[in-house]
Amino acid sequence: MDIFEKCYEFSRAEEFLAAGLYPYFTPISEAEGNRVKVRGKEMVLIGSNNYLGLIDHPKVKQAAKEAIDRYGVATCGSRFLTGTIDLHEILEERLARFIKKEAAVTFSTGYQTNLGIISSVAGKDDCVLTDRMDHASIIDACRLSKAEVKKYKHNDMEDLERVLSEIPDSKGKMIVIDGVFSMEGDIANLPGIVSLAKKYQARVMVDDAHGLGVLGKNGRGTAEHFGLEDEVDLIMGTFSKSFVSIGGFVAGSRKVVSYIKHNARSLIFSAAATPAAVATVLAALEIIETEPERRARLWQITNFMRNSFQEMGFNTGPSQTPIIPIFIGDDEKCFAMWKSLWNEGIFTTPVIHPAVLHGQALIRTSYSANHTDEELNLILAAFKKCGQTLNIIP
Repeated sequence: MDIFEKCYEFSRAEEFLAAGLYPYFTPISEAEGNRVKVRGKEMVLIGSNNYLGLIDHPKVKQAAKEAIDRYGVATCGSRFLTGTIDLHEILEERLARFIKKEAAVTFSTGYQTNLGIISSVAGKDDCVLTDRMDHASIIDACRLSKAEVKKYKHNDMEDLERVLSEIPDSKGKMIVIDGVFSMEGDIANLPGIVSLAKKYQARVMVDDAHGLGVLGKNGRGTAEHFGLEDEVDLIMGTFSKSFVSIGGFVAGSRKVVSYIKHNARSLIFSAAATPAAVATVLAALEIIETEPERRARLWQITNFMRNSFQEMGFNTGPSQTPIIPIFIGDDEKCFAMWKSLWNEGIFTTPVIHPAVLHGQALIRTSYSANHTDEELNLILAAFKKCGQTLNIIP
């Protein structure tokens, strides 16, 4: 048996390419705000995670340029050895203060962050509890940890308690959740999770990739949104959303962060984040803290778009955030909707299994604080036209 046999038999991508319905790995050649050029066609982008619209902010771009001038374009070493620059430590101190935790450590990608946290903290004698809709990086981190893994139904506190009650007291327990679920756009029931964690002596980790910068009065995410910042043990975040860079971090108690720092293989054996990436995050963090009007505009847009979609007859599911899914159901119809929107100049993303459950294919839309009213109206007009043409809405 040739181990590559499965590769040779994989044909789904080629089939969609041949039908003109392949939506992935699409190169953008130019970008200005939410206007992008793709294969010579100017389009309005929805689906990006640039929630606060900072991707081309002058202060952010200047910070990246200055960092390159001072440190060069890369570190060419791991944080553990020669790759740490003073900007890494400055950022970690700033993030810890922002999140209101004792310490923080940064990683080169968000995916590596979850791998590093969970695989170092949880071991074969422990149990990790995950929501069934948690991000793929959490699932893979659990596999790497060798801990026992128990899943509970999405945001279902009765099912979480059932699972917790079956775990022996001799096992260490950690509940790991997305603060904001990246496809459905709903928020974790953190009050219920914290209550059950106390009852069953479990620790709580929140992956707040899509919550930081967006939720809470000060943009500190899901824990601030619920007033539970002191009750969450570990808060993980990524830099590729509101912080418009690449990388990730975890914040928590000084002892736990130190343990992760010295045991996380994805940190120790990876090159450190580039100077430009780190400087970008520092500049974005300052804007998040000093320009709350961006968050206010984002929520104004979010509520307007969700209400507008619902009034047209689209199913937006449980969304509570700037991630607003348009549920289509059937994979083929979802790709057809994507293609129709493409033809109308709207660049968005169809999402099918395994990113969502079978039969729940959706168009993932998400919004930025710098989407203009003109762009929003163009988006709505295109969705109405395409939705009616494909009999998705009346």
